Amino acid sequence: IGTGNRLLGEAGAAPLVLEGAPKPARPDLSGAQRLVPAYSRALVSQAERNSRVIALDADLILDTGLIPFADRFPDRFVECGIAEQDMVSQAGGMALAGALPVVHSFACFLSTRANEQIYNNATEQRRIVYVGSLAGLLPGGPGHSHQSVRDISALGAVPGLELIQPCCEDEVVQAVDYCLARAENSCYLRLVSIPCQLPFRLPETYRLERGCGVALTEGTDAVLFGYGPVMLAQAYQAADLLRERHGLGLRVVNLPWLNLVDPEWLAGQVADVRHAFTLDDHYVRGGQGEMLAAHIAERAEAGTRVRRFGLRRIPACGQNDEVLRAHRLDAESLAADMAAAMAGGRPD
Repeated sequence: IGTGNRLLGEAGAAPLVLEGAPKPARPDLSGAQRLVPAYSRALVSQAERNSRVIALDADLILDTGLIPFADRFPDRFVECGIAEQDMVSQAGGMALAGALPVVHSFACFLSTRANEQIYNNATEQRRIVYVGSLAGLLPGGPGHSHQSVRDISALGAVPGLELIQPCCEDEVVQAVDYCLARAENSCYLRLVSIPCQLPFRLPETYRLERGCGVALTEGTDAVLFGYGPVMLAQAYQAADLLRERHGLGLRVVNLPWLNLVDPEWLAGQVADVRHAFTLDDHYVRGGQGEMLAAHIAERAEAGTRVRRFGLRRIPACGQNDEVLRAHRLDAESLAADMAAAMAGGRPD
């Protein structure tokens, strides 16, 4: 600090000031959902049934869950190094030759560095599965270079590319099965990397259906559409707060499809409510909420008012709870802002 302040002083800048903060308690991760390991198991299972599956990695074999795949199928694993553009180009050639490439990197890198190559592959109808881990606002510690909150907007308009984000381990398995065994188009699978404690469970009868979602809570005062474990956990807790403090019923809907929706299913979800909220683990601009608001606006007869929640500025860096609060995406802030919106006021 002394050396830093001396250099700052020589440059005419203010000195650094240190502030103390209590060390955060270690979170209880017993029973937490770990989506990347679930993905790892599901990928190996698919590869055992389909010899066309080839995994490509950008020097992130541990973080993307590919060690079990590489051990099990060494001849079908390609380490491409920190070269996303080249990796995606290789995948295009493999797909042209009849393989089913599954391409891995952090979402912040895969969606941006190789955006042109992803677009070219899609427009040439080469079916490829892209897997972006470390997606979304959290963890907040690495900072905004690694907080992938613009990948939906970067990839959402690519023709023939379906974007999916599962919220729990069970939905990961279904999403992997869809991407590798059922989808006709290329897919981008968006994965949260941190362990997440979930206050909800998907219904036992739930099956992933293209363009549709599932309700996690019941309510007729408003509906909220979200995806992924981080934001759905906050939304679920916000629904409890709205019921306890305001007597309001919020239906929280898990919609894992980020750039497409079944219009008839959506119309049914908003038919009985005056207020619809969307919650993005992403910038508001270009996120799922923007897509849903456009669909709802096209059906003017619905008479539903839409409010979008998500990032509206560069992501904050810090402890995960701090970062959520800084963007008013924690359960307390969401409940307060939704209550204000339903009362006719403006969110804080």
